[in-house]
Amino acid sequence: VQLQASGGGLVQPGGSLRLTCVASERSINVYTLAWFRQAPGKEREFVAAISSGALTLYADSVKGRFTISRDNAKNTVYLQMNSLELADTGVYFCAADGPTFAITGEEDEYTYWGQGTQVTVSS
Repeated sequence: VQLQASGGGLVQPGGSLRLTCVASERSINVYTLAWFRQAPGKEREFVAAISSGALTLYADSVKGRFTISRDNAKNTVYLQMNSLELADTGVYFCAADGPTFAITGEEDEYTYWGQGTQVTVSS
């Protein structure tokens, strides 16, 4: 499975961005899909995940601001990011785990990774 992330960019605090990740295979509909991010000088961290059954899981730092969704017909997962903060700056990676019905925020559980897209929040 190959994953291609896009949609990053430069945005002011309080602004919004939508990230998109397209998978190379239709079988992705039975995978759990997730977004992770890595800020400069920090370790990669979990952001959000969505299971094959559309259950969602969020990091506490993004709850209420970010929304993960998926469109299985398009082999795509989205991350809508609103009310962006300086601390949201980083490289955002999409990831896939499966086939599975489980949902997790554990990085080691994810087998397939996209190349990352840069999100910069700055005034």
